[in-house]
Amino acid sequence: MFLGDKTLLALASLMITLLLASCAGTPTAGGKVSDYSTVRVSGSVNRDFERSLEYLREENYAAAIELLQSVIEREKRLPAPYINLAIAYYKNGDEKHAEEALLQARDLDSTHPVTANELAVLYRKQGRFTEARKIYTDALAENPDYLPLIKNLGILCDLYQQDIQCALAQFEKYLSLSPEDKEVAIWVADLKRRAKK
Repeated sequence: MFLGDKTLLALASLMITLLLASCAGTPTAGGKVSDYSTVRVSGSVNRDFERSLEYLREENYAAAIELLQSVIEREKRLPAPYINLAIAYYKNGDEKHAEEALLQARDLDSTHPVTANELAVLYRKQGRFTEARKIYTDALAENPDYLPLIKNLGILCDLYQQDIQCALAQFEKYLSLSPEDKEVAIWVADLKRRAKK
């Protein structure tokens, strides 16, 4: 599933922080930004981005799409608007445009964990399991402690690929980083029981 409300709000807060940064951007040799916290964004772009987050929370996806497209027209260096645009498209039933927006976000930052997670979840939902698994494993090489990647790779391995050892490894790693998650603890117990059969 694409991001839930709680995760979406946490991501939104992070994105607002990134968009509020006040220093000049640091482009790399390829013209891409290497440090998002240094990107200067105009006040109108930031206001529209914040408003798009309100539209997402209100489940007004058509309005969010329209506003995020406007944000992207004016600010093309940051992956956050593309990720949110993908979420809005997906929630609005448009997987094709959701994928396109995520691929654009990935073009901006190939190691962005949220982009990778959302794209892999989309591919999993489309039955593109091999592609999803590759995205998860590549992203975890760059972001080894990003919990949604770990958990979703475990879900893919368990429910869609019946790879108990992969699932167990992911969920145990997840629990080592987030031991209070009782649901995942139940999954681990179930996987261990199934592994003994």
